[in-house]
Amino acid sequence: MYLEYYGLRDLPFRLTPDPHFYYASRGHNRALSYLTYGLHQAEGFMVVTGEVGAGKTIVVDRLLAGLKESERIVSQISTSNLEPDDLLRVVASGFGVAEPGEGKGALLDTLERTLTMHSRGGARPLIVVDEAQNLPLRSIEELRMLSNFKLDHGPLVQTLLVGQPQLRRVMADPEMAQLTQRVIAMCHLRPLGEDETKAYVEHRLKQAGWTGVPTVSDEVYASVHRLGGGIPRRINLLMDRLFILGFVEERRDLDAELLDTVLQEMREEGLLSLPPIIAPESVGQ
Repeated sequence: MYLEYYGLRDLPFRLTPDPHFYYASRGHNRALSYLTYGLHQAEGFMVVTGEVGAGKTIVVDRLLAGLKESERIVSQISTSNLEPDDLLRVVASGFGVAEPGEGKGALLDTLERTLTMHSRGGARPLIVVDEAQNLPLRSIEELRMLSNFKLDHGPLVQTLLVGQPQLRRVMADPEMAQLTQRVIAMCHLRPLGEDETKAYVEHRLKQAGWTGVPTVSDEVYASVHRLGGGIPRRINLLMDRLFILGFVEERRDLDAELLDTVLQEMREEGLLSLPPIIAPESVGQ
């Protein structure tokens, strides 16, 4: 709606993660550094946590984009609450392994041979599990068992667990002791600070072709930071609504008064009941 009016070439505040709009905040850069280190160790587990909408997906996409296509083969799992055998089948399918039908033992044997073939060909097998906090402990243990596959004294596969803050509590369970000993990179994405919220919004606008019109007042940035809790997706939601109303009202300056109107509309629509931010236990380890 507002693209032509404000001279933008793309929507700056999409809710879907887009690597083109990646903003290198202090927290996102730190997380990427931890994960890059972990990936280059070529063993063990990596863990990244954060609130819904904090930017976990875009960090993982950025991490994988740093590898050549020929250097990686990824089994990406976006479903949750899978029992161990079901999880194993999904992992194997992600690596192109069709279930042989003779049972779990045959599937494991086929999967190991497939991973060995990819590793000898120079690829780096990686399992990426999204929403990992929903997996039963026994399913996470199944992933640990896969890390026992070896080639020339090195592991055949790494695993990256991505999840909400609850995943850190799952990892702290005493039953997870053997797995946590294999975690070589763990990080938590903190919310953006107030200064970063402004920089984040302006970065996305510039990526979309913004040349300074409309202007956005400092009061708007402060309110959006407070209301969005520093979570990028929430910030996007608020800013998108503000730009829509700015277009409707034919405004070239977006101020606190206009934002108040947006907030009133969102309250009436039941869209301003944002969940609280869960404070991270730590940033990285």
